[in-house]
Amino acid sequence: MTLPTQRLGRSDLNITRLGFGAWAIGGGGWYFGWGPQDDEQSLAAMRRALELGINWIDTAAAYGLGHSEELVGRLLRELPANERPYVFTKCGVVYEGRDPMGPPLRTIRPDSVRKECEASLRRLGVERIDLYQFHWPDDTGVPIEDSWATMLKLVEEGKVRAAGVSNFNVDLLNRCESTRHVDSLQPPFSLINRAVGENEIPWCEEHDTGVICYSPMQSGLLTDTFAANRVASLAADDWRRRSAEFSEPNLSRNLALRDSLRPIAKRHSTSVSSIALAWVLAWPGVTGAIVGARGPKQVEGWIDAAEVKLSAQDLDEITAAARKTGAGHGPITPAEVEEEKAS
Repeated sequence: MTLPTQRLGRSDLNITRLGFGAWAIGGGGWYFGWGPQDDEQSLAAMRRALELGINWIDTAAAYGLGHSEELVGRLLRELPANERPYVFTKCGVVYEGRDPMGPPLRTIRPDSVRKECEASLRRLGVERIDLYQFHWPDDTGVPIEDSWATMLKLVEEGKVRAAGVSNFNVDLLNRCESTRHVDSLQPPFSLINRAVGENEIPWCEEHDTGVICYSPMQSGLLTDTFAANRVASLAADDWRRRSAEFSEPNLSRNLALRDSLRPIAKRHSTSVSSIALAWVLAWPGVTGAIVGARGPKQVEGWIDAAEVKLSAQDLDEITAAARKTGAGHGPITPAEVEEEKAS
């Protein structure tokens, strides 16, 4: 398959509008894990994503304490150089000396950033990371300017191709931009978590910064088959057990919003998952969406979202459903953002 592509900000990366998210395949045994995973199924899922046209994989050093990167590295070694996808990864979430089942340290100290970059290069088996991102803002008091300067050195040294950030607000984006252009932002964005539609995505659109959204299906809530009783069967170390969106009263509202997408999915002869993804991709300023899968069948369930075009009627129905159910938070339409700025 040939999927639509879009340039990531001002970088030289032309990415498919959907990318493979390698968070869940990191496995269990850590604070933000998804429970035990089957490595062979994880590899098969990534292979299927590439077969269907996806040209980038997003991972992070923290996912499975390096295990996700190791699996991506295994996949890369199977492929001829000219068939390899772009590889995006992240630094700044550190478990060194900490209980892996407890909260990590969020630090982007210059020495830590460089150390993590070298470790990621080794695990991935590559000489250069296509997009390197700060995973979260620093919690240790390090000025972002110092951290960003280290990122720029890694670019200059050829170890990093494009430089981005994840989970940053507009203030931090401006501080980075004053030194060197931010190639991309990776924020959470879905029909349920719409908060960054108000400020961060418009900032990126104004500054020609790419936006690759994570959790566009709200970690499974906006998929066709998720049911309320499934929460009880999640693995003991699945982070979603602690999530407010997977607990009442949010859970029922979220699933009601998901159910409202079924008639739209039927009209497009596609899945609810694909409609949820198409909504994210339709938002002005969004370059692509990161979608996870733990087996090939899951990939096949959402891959066509890259080419689903929602009509004005579809979007109006989705807006009405979000308002009626009261699910989620943040602006529901770009027009709301413009009206707020004008008032």
